[in-house]
Amino acid sequence: MNSEPPVEWHVSQGLTDYPEALKTMECRVADIVDGGPELVWLVEHPPLYTAGTSSQPSDLLDGNRFPVFTAGRGGEYTYHGPGQRVCYVMMDLDHRGRDIRRYVRDLEEWVIVTLRELGVPGDRREGRVGIWVDRNVERDPVVREDKIAAIGVRVRRWVSFHGISINVEPNLAHYEGIVPCGISEFGVTSLKDLGVTVSMTELDDLLRNSFETVFGRDTSVPSDDS
Repeated sequence: MNSEPPVEWHVSQGLTDYPEALKTMECRVADIVDGGPELVWLVEHPPLYTAGTSSQPSDLLDGNRFPVFTAGRGGEYTYHGPGQRVCYVMMDLDHRGRDIRRYVRDLEEWVIVTLRELGVPGDRREGRVGIWVDRNVERDPVVREDKIAAIGVRVRRWVSFHGISINVEPNLAHYEGIVPCGISEFGVTSLKDLGVTVSMTELDDLLRNSFETVFGRDTSVPSDDS
């Protein structure tokens, strides 16, 4: 049995403002540095764009469409909004081998295992961040590749924050204001777009189970905001 303390698991109801999310993550990172518990925090945001540390101004196609925030995470521009599950993961990598590449691979595997439970074969693509699915377009022999989940992390004093986002049923037209993750030649999809119906609560249960499978750590009893 794992002797490490469980990772806290918190689910916020409604829409969480992005500045609030940044402030909360900053506070928890400082707490973890001082020996506090790790946290997986699940939220939804109002429609917005975030710019990572590698973002290019030319990839912001319509900066007036939604608020734009500097995220501080790795990566480029991405979209967050209702119908998308955002998972902020604050982990003590100092106690996990100080291997950031492995940590990112574990985040990817977490998404892949979760999607597999829904019958969706998500996978990595060399040179492209995120998790992708193959799409067979009607009357077109070419297989299309669309992104279904984004990954962006930041590490401070070996504590991670930011994390992953999975498209459940967001408005995919909202991605038109950016070049998602700087990749213009591929599209974006969602579970709903793929014909998969799942509630956010059902997805959260799958995420929790697969987290424990991938990371080998128990999670504490989930808590919800009112």
